[in-house]
Amino acid sequence: MPRILITGANRGIGAELTREFRSRGSEVLATARGSGGEIALDVSDPASITDLAERMADVELDTLVCNAGLYPDKGHDLADGFPSDMWAEAFAVNVTGVFLTVQAFLPLLRRANLGRVAIISSQMGSSTRAPGGSYIYRSSKAAAVNLGRNLAVDLKPEGIAVGIYHPGWVRTDMGGQTAEISVEESAKGLVDRIEGLSLENTGRFETWDGREHPF
Repeated sequence: MPRILITGANRGIGAELTREFRSRGSEVLATARGSGGEIALDVSDPASITDLAERMADVELDTLVCNAGLYPDKGHDLADGFPSDMWAEAFAVNVTGVFLTVQAFLPLLRRANLGRVAIISSQMGSSTRAPGGSYIYRSSKAAAVNLGRNLAVDLKPEGIAVGIYHPGWVRTDMGGQTAEISVEESAKGLVDRIEGLSLENTGRFETWDGREHPF
């Protein structure tokens, strides 16, 4: 039975990814900050990441899904919005938290026949799609794409594949109720992509429905 760890699994896309993977027969370790998840993991806290990885030191992990994310600057105005502490908080979760989580769980992924890392980014991080606004979220998600691309290069010789994904504009608390697709559609597509992730397509930035997204 494949064993999968998902960050930010207490609501939205993370919760639905948990349900979808389990429906397909995988064992899912659903983590979230505080008491919101089945397993406590705060990706903005390096000690929390290290503690969980050490407690799981003897476990084999087939897939790590870095889903936890923040969109704190929605609706902010260029004239007086986007405070520095908001930048720090978002990057701590959306970028640094992804890297530290991958780094800490690498020993567990190395034990799998094919270890997989899935990074949930966003098309809002694409440099070719830049309509303005949401500077913090856009910048952090662009950094997450870049991080995934570089990890894919370094981890390929170890037999670990890395995929970066745009989940779609999803009807969640973050996406809003006017968004284009349901959380169920997004999760099913993402799980299809993650289950199809291999060393042949490592490093790609793809949409939830399988289209390659420009960077």
